[in-house]
Amino acid sequence: MSQKHPIVVVTGSSGAGTSTVKHAFEQIFTREKINPVIIEGDSFHRYDRAAMKGAMTEGDENFSHFGAKANLFDKLEELFETYGETGGGQKRLYLHSDEEAAAYEGLTPGQFTPWEDIQSDSDIMFYEGLHGGVVTDDADVAKHVDLLVGVVPSVNLEWIQKIHRDNAERGYSEEVIVDTILRRMHDYVKYITPQFSRTDINFQRVSTVDTSNPFIARDIPTPDESFIVIRFRDTEKFNTDFPYLLSMIPQSFMSRRNTIVVPGGKMGLAMELILTPIIHGMIESSK
Repeated sequence: MSQKHPIVVVTGSSGAGTSTVKHAFEQIFTREKINPVIIEGDSFHRYDRAAMKGAMTEGDENFSHFGAKANLFDKLEELFETYGETGGGQKRLYLHSDEEAAAYEGLTPGQFTPWEDIQSDSDIMFYEGLHGGVVTDDADVAKHVDLLVGVVPSVNLEWIQKIHRDNAERGYSEEVIVDTILRRMHDYVKYITPQFSRTDINFQRVSTVDTSNPFIARDIPTPDESFIVIRFRDTEKFNTDFPYLLSMIPQSFMSRRNTIVVPGGKMGLAMELILTPIIHGMIESSK
């Protein structure tokens, strides 16, 4: 961890909704005039798209983007450690689409850009991806993070979101999506789930409608059909003021001494109220 060069991480599995939390942080950075260096978790995959497809045919039925074999956990830890100490380090991008690849001559979707030095004048590092809190025998990424936020829908809801996203945005068939879920399950349990015991704050979306069979769900439950369970690992770390949150968020309530529950439609408001003072405090301390 670093007081001078703070690192903020949002971690969650594919389809969990980390992009929603990322958007909330971006709004905070803009409003508070904070200059972040943005790190995308996909850029620390070990293989580009073509090489990953080849590696998946080599006989390991559990090989997936969730696991250590397909990622550069040592490089991610090295970046976090270097940034915390010096404010520097190296990053690259994974190009998801034609639009992203258009800016890089000679590169196509599914490839990585070359490694390059990050900007030297950033106020904070912000990571969003699968493994911001991962710990293995060879790498401990979590120990370098100043604020670790988890995004964890109930697992059936997570699968519904993934099925609908991968079908609508990426054109995958239901059969292919289910095969992917099954392939990833071993690594999900081993590498993804344990991170949420290390997170400072978890935002877990829980549906109030029947999601018992996610593979036949016709639509994603709306925010008004959900609650957000927000759990703080250490309420004293950021001086969490629960009475204030309860007074500011209508229909919120405490379910445990370190857990507040808010209506799904109030998730954005809750994030603003909880995260803004934490980020503000980090920037003030760094100066």
